[in-house]
Amino acid sequence: TAKQAQLMEVLKKEVRAMLIAAKEGLTPAELEEQYMAMVCKPLPLQDLGFQSTLELVTHMPEVVRVSSCKNGTVILKAIADDTTKGIARLVACQKGRTCTKTWKRTSLKANTASPSKNSRNPQCSPPRARTPVLPATVKAELQDLLSSSPLLLQDLDKAFLRSFGQAFPYRQYGFSSALEALRSVSDFIVVEETKAGSLLVLRQYLANEAGQEENNSQNVIFAAEMPPLEPICETDNFYQAALLMKLEPGETQAVDLGDRLQQVSGGQPQDFQLPNELTLTLEIPPDAVQDRSLCSLPPLKRRGLVGVVVEFVVSPTQFYIHICDRETSYKLQDLMFEMRHLYSHKLVSDKYIMPDSAMRPGQLCCVMVSKWWYRVIIHRVISDQEVEVFYADYGHLQIVQKSWLRFLKWHYLKLPAQAIPCSLAWVKPVEGTWSPAATLLFKNLCRFKELVGIVDEYVDGVLHLFLCDTSTKEDVYFHSVLRDMGYADVCGENIPSQEFKELNPFALYVQPSGKQETAELVEPDLCLQQESLVADSETTASKVGGAELCDQ
Repeated sequence: TAKQAQLMEVLKKEVRAMLIAAKEGLTPAELEEQYMAMVCKPLPLQDLGFQSTLELVTHMPEVVRVSSCKNGTVILKAIADDTTKGIARLVACQKGRTCTKTWKRTSLKANTASPSKNSRNPQCSPPRARTPVLPATVKAELQDLLSSSPLLLQDLDKAFLRSFGQAFPYRQYGFSSALEALRSVSDFIVVEETKAGSLLVLRQYLANEAGQEENNSQNVIFAAEMPPLEPICETDNFYQAALLMKLEPGETQAVDLGDRLQQVSGGQPQDFQLPNELTLTLEIPPDAVQDRSLCSLPPLKRRGLVGVVVEFVVSPTQFYIHICDRETSYKLQDLMFEMRHLYSHKLVSDKYIMPDSAMRPGQLCCVMVSKWWYRVIIHRVISDQEVEVFYADYGHLQIVQKSWLRFLKWHYLKLPAQAIPCSLAWVKPVEGTWSPAATLLFKNLCRFKELVGIVDEYVDGVLHLFLCDTSTKEDVYFHSVLRDMGYADVCGENIPSQEFKELNPFALYVQPSGKQETAELVEPDLCLQQESLVADSETTASKVGGAELCDQ
């Protein structure tokens, strides 16, 4: 029928878009998964009269090439048409996962001209990017795993599974082997060859062995500032002792101590029940952040080139990036590592439990997810048990349990929010809004890679930049890919993102760089500071020269 023919034409375009972005092709099952992720419904097999995905693609001989591996696995690959041959050629030129390039930051002339939409090729080629890359969370997990002692490579999966509930997920981030992933973090992990096999050692561990005396003195300081791994007293007893110190002789008050109420009369506890209005509310720690905000990173210079990783994507004109600067990446990684050590201690964590009165939009706090702690801002209260929070260092929203939240210590307020809200420069969707296929293509282009970002300008606090994948023989500019695939128009100017206009949590809750008052960055002089960690949270900006980007 005409309806089926129309549906088939649309489906062919979507299938070609998904397959052309997959250099190695997809299995029928992977194609089904990607289609579900793209349009939120399964392939319309029954509507078109097919029994299986394989039967469907065999009726697309001009779109899909069906082949088999030696082990019998069916692989589907795209057949490019006239409008996609250029994209297919670029994808085919992409290097294998084991072949990586080290990005050398190169200073370029800062006085280059602004982008010209009439020119086809950039006069200055961006620096080469390193790809793929492990995220800060996995790096912190590796550091945590090796912090106590070195580990044989053959035992890594078992140890990772035991500590974090999953095997070392190197394939998830684009690596072909665990060793390749570990070599990508050679700045803090050393792989030593021994008779027993490859041994994984923290560089810090080696440095500590070389200077044992200095290490011992540092350990004394560290132990004095870190809370003990085992509580000195049970939480209930701590609260009870605090209450006894507050009450005057002869006073009678009640405190909730888990499942029991205790009365303190003349300093002697007795079993007793009191009206709810006399229940004592425990004080919020003085070094808990209550009415302060994080600040953003300093703005990037126009026409500057920076290494970036795309952390979270809503559409090509609404996504968040991290700057791939070694100093900045370490600061976020170290922050998460320190927060995990501090808040995992029950006695300390219980002090920073947030009462319902603090569960309000705009409240800066932290949340525990999969044993790691993240800085978040409450966006809205969902129910008595749940809130929606914004991850200031990663850019996404998530609904979490209230019980997972804790007050953020002043100590962790200093590092600026690491996420940067972005839009792809010079593009707009051809249909008014971005199609699911366009967004999926953009996500696939960004996935697990360090990219080169060419800064154009800020519009309403959102960074508009060009993105380029330099890991191929020919540089791939994402705005050109979207245009050539028929998803975007390149308009030569930056139109404010409609998605960010509708909702921009970053603009709501994060202050612009430099707006945060000096007083906000100084921790109160409190006795509780002896539980804090020593941190170096000064931000070092890595600046590179400007370069001219021209429309591909």
